[in-house]
Amino acid sequence: MTDNTQQSPASGPNSTPELPTQYAPAEVEGQLYESWVARGYFEADAKSPKDPFTVVIPPPNVTGSLHLGHAFEHTLIDAVTRRKRMQGFETLWQPGMDHAGIATQNVVERELAKEGKSRHDLGREAFVERVWQWKAESGGQISGQMRRLGDGVAWSRERFTMDEGLSQAVQTIFKRLYDDELIYRAERIINWCPRCLTAISDIEVEYQDDDGELVSIRYGEGDDSIVVATTRAETMLGDTAVAVHPEDERYRHLVGTEIELPLTGRRIPIVADEHVDPEFGTGAVKVTPAHDPNDFEIGQRHDLPSITVLDEHAVITAHGPFLGQDRLEARSAIVAALRAEGRIVAEKRPYTHSVGHCSRCKTTIEPRLSMQWWVKTGPLAKAAGDAVRDGQVKIHPEEMSKRYFDWVDNLHDWCISRQLWWGHRIPVWYGPDGEMVCVGPDEEPPSGEGWHQETDVLDTWFSSGLWPFSTLGWPERTESVERFYPNSILVTGYDILFFWVVRMMMFGIYAMDGTPPFHTVVLHGMVRDQFGKKMSKSFGNAVNPLDWMDAYGSDAVRFTLARGANPGVDVPIGEDWVQGSRNFANKIWNATRFALMNGATVEGELPPAERLSAADRWILSRLNSVVAEVDAYYEDYQFAKLSDALFHFAWDEVFDWYVELSKTTFAKGGAGAEASRRVLGEVLDTTLRLLHPVMPFVTEKLWTALTGRESVVIAEWPTDSGFRDQAAEQEIGTVQQLVTEVRRFRSDQGLQPGQKVPARLDLAGTALPPHEDAIRSLLRLQPAGDGFTATAALPVVGATVELDLSGAIDVAAERKRLTKDLTAAEKEVAQTSAKLTNEAFLAKAPDHVVEKIRTRKAAAESDIERISAQLAALPQG
Repeated sequence: MTDNTQQSPASGPNSTPELPTQYAPAEVEGQLYESWVARGYFEADAKSPKDPFTVVIPPPNVTGSLHLGHAFEHTLIDAVTRRKRMQGFETLWQPGMDHAGIATQNVVERELAKEGKSRHDLGREAFVERVWQWKAESGGQISGQMRRLGDGVAWSRERFTMDEGLSQAVQTIFKRLYDDELIYRAERIINWCPRCLTAISDIEVEYQDDDGELVSIRYGEGDDSIVVATTRAETMLGDTAVAVHPEDERYRHLVGTEIELPLTGRRIPIVADEHVDPEFGTGAVKVTPAHDPNDFEIGQRHDLPSITVLDEHAVITAHGPFLGQDRLEARSAIVAALRAEGRIVAEKRPYTHSVGHCSRCKTTIEPRLSMQWWVKTGPLAKAAGDAVRDGQVKIHPEEMSKRYFDWVDNLHDWCISRQLWWGHRIPVWYGPDGEMVCVGPDEEPPSGEGWHQETDVLDTWFSSGLWPFSTLGWPERTESVERFYPNSILVTGYDILFFWVVRMMMFGIYAMDGTPPFHTVVLHGMVRDQFGKKMSKSFGNAVNPLDWMDAYGSDAVRFTLARGANPGVDVPIGEDWVQGSRNFANKIWNATRFALMNGATVEGELPPAERLSAADRWILSRLNSVVAEVDAYYEDYQFAKLSDALFHFAWDEVFDWYVELSKTTFAKGGAGAEASRRVLGEVLDTTLRLLHPVMPFVTEKLWTALTGRESVVIAEWPTDSGFRDQAAEQEIGTVQQLVTEVRRFRSDQGLQPGQKVPARLDLAGTALPPHEDAIRSLLRLQPAGDGFTATAALPVVGATVELDLSGAIDVAAERKRLTKDLTAAEKEVAQTSAKLTNEAFLAKAPDHVVEKIRTRKAAAESDIERISAQLAALPQG
């Protein structure tokens, strides 16, 4: 496990700098990080003979700032890549940012609005230039925040989805897909934002329960009339049919007939369609193909016309009294008009239902028939599904595969056009006579009178879907493409499994000759507050991770996040947990200071086992077990378990036991102390290296101080030497058991932890005699001198500890307290026993209630045994 590499010429075991008495994260984190970057530790060399390990950063929006979700995800990726770097891989963590079409355009438009201008005042070219200017001055603040967190990314390779190279990649793949007839233009229903004036993707739609109204409207007259219900009465102006289920006996006689659409004078057919649920409402639905995705499908099946009655601003375009009204204004006016005609059969107000809103501006989304550009996903999605099914790509945790298949096996064609100015402009030119030409990156666009380029830009997910290979220089077959594609893993949230992961799979397999973009997809959950509630500004529970970093240090935030990261499961986090992680960092600091002050060293080989004490052999045995355990957890992406294993090993075993045991050894001096100094150095060296990927800053400061070497970032990852000593583990386990039992007794008797008590130890017949000095030190037990009176005797693990408590406690008060506790325990046993012997109760009570009472009875019986022993051990008189 020893790392004897990277010795600094000016350093050595006796030149280690003294550590301050307290760890101050703010004083060390920034300078440490910049030194790592300056030394090039995070860069990746495509010519390196080392095995590659590649992971991309899920590109944050250029408008964004670090939130807890980023901090969580980045911590996990950084931990994996730091470990791989230490294991000797040529590690590339690829950074970059997404141009975030709608979000960025909205930011700049708000800035313009402050000047009393709109983008139309500037024109397209000047507006885009203004966005680039904003990016240069204000965009990308998250990069600095990533440095605060400690992200070990290759900054020299940072990419932006709108930079020249990635733009060429976008144009290249668009051209290829277009030529392969996998991109086409068609009129379909899309999510439309009347505020942003663009189509938006499903992920940009946020659904929430809104209070609206549900009105039931009678179409037609008499026995041939039919009732439909709607929450969007204004769309009835665009109805082109009423649909019923083919097997619905109530309406079978009406199928194929026509009915008058109220307020319009138009007659519309009644059609039979299996999409209709005869059990829901009246079993009849209005069909508005231009304003509802399901209605559009019905319209396609029955060759119905599509009548658009709302424009891009959600204003009524249908001729008549409602022309020019906003959709909400028109909704009320239309309901009033229908009511006046006696056509409102029922009204439910308020009617709470799920409504889609634009995630950017919160405007209610309008389903709208629109001419857009689409990707034909069928063959691409099949290849993406097959890559997981045949094992080329593994999804972790495996149970998330079902969710992946649910998406990829039912994928609809993807609308990729956006009515924005900021983004990759679709490389299609239209001619004066209806021509349409798609232009590749090395082709000249057509020119001449009447030719113009498509005004729409591409969905941001289109360019981010190329991220694993476009960032490496594709479409050129660069050294980086050859070396670092496919990525080793992808670490991302399960919430964008469809929106991003599936798109990368489709594009990667298509563009890279059938090779998927990564070997393993590691899915994590969402960060929530300590009560499991979603974090949101509106809930008042959102946390800025930078505030916690300022207060407790980046390592504390990182360790807290990693310790909660069970695969695919949401992560609750509270500030008190970060405080606990800060305490852990301080504990590591203090233990290392103790080691340095007592001459712990990493120089030279470990002494042979026969020259080591049982405590030395025990901690080395445990250390190797933990190395193996942590490695196994890393390979299974069990971040919570590996963090917990390291926490308990470091705090419970190294700091609370081995460091305390070594104090006695150091006090004695001699060869035993020299051996323990080397063992303590080894244990801390290895423990700090194991902790480094999750807690990079404090471990760097301590490891370099302990070893005198350049940096733990480039140190070797510990390996399990295979050393195990079960006898030593059992022997020290006996020491721990004795000390723990006597400590518990001391606490039960009301003794203060530091209070010294005379004691006589009978350790004959056990393995404990060599540890008597350590036991006395740990338990604050003085030698039994003249006048010693054994007022309490504790038989533990074959030994006997006799204590003289006379004068140490108020015996009468303690006896009174214990007697009261004993009475309460005896009462609990009596009550629970009565219930458990009551046949009537047992016959009616649920199993879990009965089991709970049995547990209470067993606990009370244990309390009686413990309290009785304490009473018996009290001094008499």
